[in-house]
Amino acid sequence: MGGPAEESAMDQRFDVTERFADGAQYIAGRLGEGGSEGTHAVVDPATGEQVFSYRLAGAADVDAAVAAAEAAFPEWAGATPGERSDAMHRFAAALTERADDLARAESLQCGKPIKLSTEFDVPGSIDNTAFFAGAARQLEGKAAAEYSGDHTSYIRREPMGVVGSIAPWNYPLQMAAWKVLPAIAAGNTIVLKPAELTPLTSLMFAQAATDAGLPDGVVNVVSGTGPEAGERLVSHPGVAMTSFTGSTAVGRRVAELATATVKRIHLELGGKAPFVVFDDADLEAAAHGAVAGALINTGQDCTAATRAYVQRPLYDAFVSAVADLMATVRLGDPFDPHTDLGPLISHAQRDRVAGFVERARGYATVVTGGEAPGGDLAKGAYYRPTLITGAPQDSEVVQSEIFGPVLVVLPFDGDDEGIALANDTPYGLAASAWSRDVYRTGRASREIRAGCVWINDHIPIISEMPHGGVRASGFGKDMSAYSFEEYTQVKHVMSDNTAVVRKDWHRTVFGDRQT
Repeated sequence: MGGPAEESAMDQRFDVTERFADGAQYIAGRLGEGGSEGTHAVVDPATGEQVFSYRLAGAADVDAAVAAAEAAFPEWAGATPGERSDAMHRFAAALTERADDLARAESLQCGKPIKLSTEFDVPGSIDNTAFFAGAARQLEGKAAAEYSGDHTSYIRREPMGVVGSIAPWNYPLQMAAWKVLPAIAAGNTIVLKPAELTPLTSLMFAQAATDAGLPDGVVNVVSGTGPEAGERLVSHPGVAMTSFTGSTAVGRRVAELATATVKRIHLELGGKAPFVVFDDADLEAAAHGAVAGALINTGQDCTAATRAYVQRPLYDAFVSAVADLMATVRLGDPFDPHTDLGPLISHAQRDRVAGFVERARGYATVVTGGEAPGGDLAKGAYYRPTLITGAPQDSEVVQSEIFGPVLVVLPFDGDDEGIALANDTPYGLAASAWSRDVYRTGRASREIRAGCVWINDHIPIISEMPHGGVRASGFGKDMSAYSFEEYTQVKHVMSDNTAVVRKDWHRTVFGDRQT
């Protein structure tokens, strides 16, 4: 390293300190310092160097953010759908103007390859904003009608109030968008707590909302730890709904706290996505899909392909093809446009992934990878793409969420066995099935228990369609118009049309039938 490619990559790095000199809390349209005694460092995982330090949010900051959201709620909820839509279209335009900064900040704090940030994270978030700008005018309900014969009934979809959302570190910008956009499109206001490791793009997202003309307090961000800021937000009496994306273990704690105050809960939790390859699949397509699906975001994706079940006639060839493709993946500086795979989010996460692989060596075969690179990359939290075979179905690398660039491949014989193995974990977020036979893929789409089943592909998401899981992967939907079912409450309004003083049904309570 040290040539022109490195110099141009270094030039792209985002200047955090100047941008957030006023602090990492965004409350009522202004940046400010947190009130907690603790501080937190944002670390570039590609180098291990601290790039920013900020005062964490404490309980008082959460209270102030909720108060700001409560104060903003009447105006925002009372705006017409068209007015909210116009504001959100301006929001999308503001994000588009800042796309380069957002991508660079995301790559800096997460270690994402810049090509992933610029071609996936940022445009996906902008598209999501544009989608919800239109969806704000499409709050649907059952047709008004005289269902009883004597009354007209109709449905109102009304905002919940203040939403308290907690987002993870793997896709900070996209997760901020997935939490904020359906909530505010439906007329709610929101307090978002991003992961303390990665607050930068959530703060920039909120600033863009204010600059686009959304009223102060509609979008607030508190940057703090889960035990202090997160638990206060989830249990806050002024918060009407909690939305959480993260691990299943933490999701249980969120549900416990939210249930105590009778809040609506939306949980998008862990995953262990199966990748089922039938013996008539296009082998080359499946191998390419497996490598891309397993390694996206360095495997730190709850829908990543983690368990490939390959029907025995294709098994050996699939393993060989995947190993060959993994050997071509280029690890490097996230700001080098040629880098395919960046570091994991932290050295602690890299060591956690390495621990899974090292333990697997006692009962399985590590075909390729299984180590951290040396040389110039040794300072970062890098880990090579790893392929494991021979693991028992009940082993931890098959059953547990590793959240790293690790793919486990197992064989199966009949279709019944392949689908049964796909369903044999507690999770149910996403899956894929690979076959040229529409009846086989149709069966897989019906019988695999997951919130999303891709056919002959793995990973693509679109704003118009929902994302969310079942079983230990949680419940509720992000994106799409279906998300309004999470962020609105349904009210039935029923109006008498008869003007009759004494209704016939009254006799069931008092008096006799009128003659």
